[in-house]
Amino acid sequence: MRKLGILALGAVAALTLAGCATSGGDDASSEGAEIRVWLVGSDTPDEAREYLKTTFEEENPGSTLVIEEQAWEGLVDRLTTSLSGSDSPDVVEIGNTQAAAFTSAGAFLDLTEHYEDLGGDDLLPGFVEAGTYDDKFYAAPLYSGSRLVFYKKDAFAGIGASVPTTLDEYVATGEALAAANPGKSGIWWPGQDWRNALPFIWENGGEIAVPDGEEWDAQLSSPESVAGLTQVQEAMTKASVAPKDANETGPEVGFCDGTTLQLSAPSWVKWSILAPADAEAPGCPDQEANLGVYALPGADGGAAQVMAGGSNIGIAAKSKHPELALSALEIILSDEFQTIYGENGLVPAKLSLADTLGTDEVAQATAEAAGNARLTPASPKWADVEAARILEDLFVNIAQGGDVQALAEEADTQIEDILNG
Repeated sequence: MRKLGILALGAVAALTLAGCATSGGDDASSEGAEIRVWLVGSDTPDEAREYLKTTFEEENPGSTLVIEEQAWEGLVDRLTTSLSGSDSPDVVEIGNTQAAAFTSAGAFLDLTEHYEDLGGDDLLPGFVEAGTYDDKFYAAPLYSGSRLVFYKKDAFAGIGASVPTTLDEYVATGEALAAANPGKSGIWWPGQDWRNALPFIWENGGEIAVPDGEEWDAQLSSPESVAGLTQVQEAMTKASVAPKDANETGPEVGFCDGTTLQLSAPSWVKWSILAPADAEAPGCPDQEANLGVYALPGADGGAAQVMAGGSNIGIAAKSKHPELALSALEIILSDEFQTIYGENGLVPAKLSLADTLGTDEVAQATAEAAGNARLTPASPKWADVEAARILEDLFVNIAQGGDVQALAEEADTQIEDILNG
């Protein structure tokens, strides 16, 4: 199935979608049209979704907007199939690390002439770069967020711990918490969670893969990267009781039931933790006073280099109603919609709205972490790597106590086969 996923993206997207990037559908019969918007996961708050639907339908009488929530798991394959078919959604969210694959394949309409209207230089520059291919703007920023460390203040007090100031201290504190609280995670770290491992690689001087002439050189097996991966294995095996083969969805569950004492997660997870107890995905608002947060520390202090979370959003090349889709996209990038993101702990797509994050400790930690945030290798084929789940498999094996050097060498070979294929 993984090979089929890569084939779908590399062949179907490149061949079927090529040449569609500036065509779109026919808006001549758009009155009474239904616009389908794919949003991924539950990060976009209900308030923002309702604002989008209500505003769109007020501005486009007779037309309706339907939001179809997608799961991150398996998203690349679903996008490949949907965007190349006859029943394509109209407006599509994609992870920032997936953007290059779809923009280079012609999956989205060219939005270059609408760049200024959508926000222009006020848009997050790193995400604009992620959504640009061959000097054309295809996918706008949607939101961003940096990874923070959330912890239980009473658990820290119980072992006399203070907020760690280095990466070594972070791991040591996690181990101490786990040792003092048997059966609980001092750092909740399910095996598939590769995104939280990247800071350990980068802070030790390693890289995932770097350009080498016309090709890519994967470097997970370098001495620097292996040093970081060894730290990851220590944390996974000595500080975490999370399943070694599980993913990182639902981080609020363990925090709320008391089995997670510390975890690293995107900044907006605060709102999952504090969600009302009767919400569809309940949190534990009674724990607000016990919720601490800080930016993951670097190897030598300061904020660590963390992965820049967040998404881009574009108009499908095969949208049947591109003008209406553009209307929806303009609402999504409006100050009003983006302010809702900021007020819910997500970094808005516009630089001018940064102050909507507020001034609490989460906002301050987000700002600190964002200053060192990085992205995965900027290759159009990086999404193929994600679709093949190479990193998930690598870290499951690391969590299970495998040989770090050998596993890293195997992953390097697989990554180079895809990026240079």
